[in-house]
Amino acid sequence: MKAWQVAELGEPAQVMQLVEVAEPEPGPHQVVVRVLATPANFPDVLMCRGLYQVKPDLPFTPGVELCGEVVALGSEVTRFAVGDRVVGASTMPYGGFAELALMDEPMTFPAPDSLDDAQASSLYIGYQTGWFGLHRRAAIQEGETLLVHAAAGGVGSAAIQLGKAAGARVIGVVGGPDKAEVARRLGADVVVDRHEQDFVAVVKAETDGRGADVVYDPVGGETYTRSTKCIAWEGRILIIGFAGGDIQSAALNHALIKNYSIVGLHWGMYNLFDPPAVQECHRALTDLATQGLVAPLVSERLPLAGAADGVQRLADGTTVGRVVYEASPSA
Repeated sequence: MKAWQVAELGEPAQVMQLVEVAEPEPGPHQVVVRVLATPANFPDVLMCRGLYQVKPDLPFTPGVELCGEVVALGSEVTRFAVGDRVVGASTMPYGGFAELALMDEPMTFPAPDSLDDAQASSLYIGYQTGWFGLHRRAAIQEGETLLVHAAAGGVGSAAIQLGKAAGARVIGVVGGPDKAEVARRLGADVVVDRHEQDFVAVVKAETDGRGADVVYDPVGGETYTRSTKCIAWEGRILIIGFAGGDIQSAALNHALIKNYSIVGLHWGMYNLFDPPAVQECHRALTDLATQGLVAPLVSERLPLAGAADGVQRLADGTTVGRVVYEASPSA
């Protein structure tokens, strides 16, 4: 089968090579799927660079989440059958940027009928992260103000839709007019182009000086530091990641004085410590998708040959929404 493989670490466009590899064989609790669609994710970028917390042995195929059709079952798989359309996490080294991929049964879920393959492939990581962050960690309430950074990206776009579905007023921060238009399309009530406006001033103006009740921050660094200047009394700053490259230090005296919470989220660990919660989240997301309240914004659909370019452009920060490898119907 054809697959993109990483045999040495570096920038995705330099180290991802499209090669012929052996087809995966399922273990007892695994399924092999024909890949229908795989989105580019920032963990794919970090894995290529050797900077992700999970460091698969070389060589490996990136593509950490996918939508696929089950073609082979492990001996102890009970929840799925051949022909089922599923979404979830790939199992390294057989990631989703390939014709076939491997998935562990506990991290595999029925694909929502309301979403096409490319949309469904993008429902797992970004939307699960958003749901756990907003509901389980931040306990967002109807009528609260949610500030979303990197609002036109994969996790940010999910947070906008989930915030609106929860009844929050959403302020999205983006970089550039094209990304601003995307955030508006996703449903953000207010959009801030950080190249043109100071989001701290906008948040204060839009909330009559109160500040944002919840800050969704996948960027870190100076973005986090400035967010502390517009967080509300009893607000919650969700630490989602550090796409900006800098890991900030928290001024705990400031958190004490303003009475806000700094809340970490490592969503992937729920698969280890609380798998039933992940199942519950998938059911909730499926219901929201069926109601039309969430739908991943797929900005580009690429053939397999274009996957490395898509991952690199995500790494460069030039993409909006989700860039997805989508197999042709005859693949």
